[in-house]
Amino acid sequence: MKAIIFGACGQDGYYLTALLENKQIEVIGIARKGTEIIGDVSDFNFVESQIKYHKPEYIFHLAANSTTSHNALFANHKAISTGTLNILESTRVHCSGAKVFLSGSAMQFVNKGKPIDEQSPFEGSSPYSIARIQSLYAARYYRKTFGLKVYFGYFFNHDSPSRADRHVNQKIAQAVIRISRGAYEKIELDNIEVQKEFNYAGDVIEAVWILVNQSIVYEAVIGCGKAYSIKEWLEYCFNRVNLNWNDFVTIKKGFKPEYQILVSNPKLIMSIGWKPKVDFYQLADMMLNIY
Repeated sequence: MKAIIFGACGQDGYYLTALLENKQIEVIGIARKGTEIIGDVSDFNFVESQIKYHKPEYIFHLAANSTTSHNALFANHKAISTGTLNILESTRVHCSGAKVFLSGSAMQFVNKGKPIDEQSPFEGSSPYSIARIQSLYAARYYRKTFGLKVYFGYFFNHDSPSRADRHVNQKIAQAVIRISRGAYEKIELDNIEVQKEFNYAGDVIEAVWILVNQSIVYEAVIGCGKAYSIKEWLEYCFNRVNLNWNDFVTIKKGFKPEYQILVSNPKLIMSIGWKPKVDFYQLADMMLNIY
């Protein structure tokens, strides 16, 4: 049995590769750098050649530039929108029995501060969300018109020790580790009252695996349904090394966050057997390397 992962070198690709290999599934990891096969998911000829040659049972599309910045307009259109179409069309022609998973995002929904579920309306509030919405409608088209088994998971915030440190949770955790070892530095942060979910990436990937191995639910919000503020993350991380976060943090003034709270309603994904194993505090300890 084979699985192709487009975007294999990121956080989610790391945990998905480990899960699949643990299940004795051969993994073909593809990314623009750092993997066994170097290639661009926006290149149709390349994508088609890989799917035609390997004829995998599973195809996972995780490739994206994880930012809502307008500067990533074309990069995310290529990776998410064009990449999705390349994968779906190649699967239709060469490997129509494969199960395809496409990663979506909490950021593609209208957010009014209430728990978001699969019936919540979409909002194209950034180039990133626009690309995710287009990817979702492509999935529905190929599922309805050609009968492809295309699954879509709306990821809410998730982290791990493998997270890039440009993400705020990892930025904080890594700074706390350095400070606890004697470094003196100031962490510059934006609005720390913002609340979001602190899911563990390994748990999120477990949800993906459960999702693609059943045929009742094809689109699901993936999150724990519990929100914490960045301030709570700061306090807990610094408390774990017996320090006061106020001594090491400066807050930017005048910053306007994209949202005040972003939280899921995970009732559907939990109804098919998923439940997160790692909570907020365990995730922090994991990222601080405290066990």
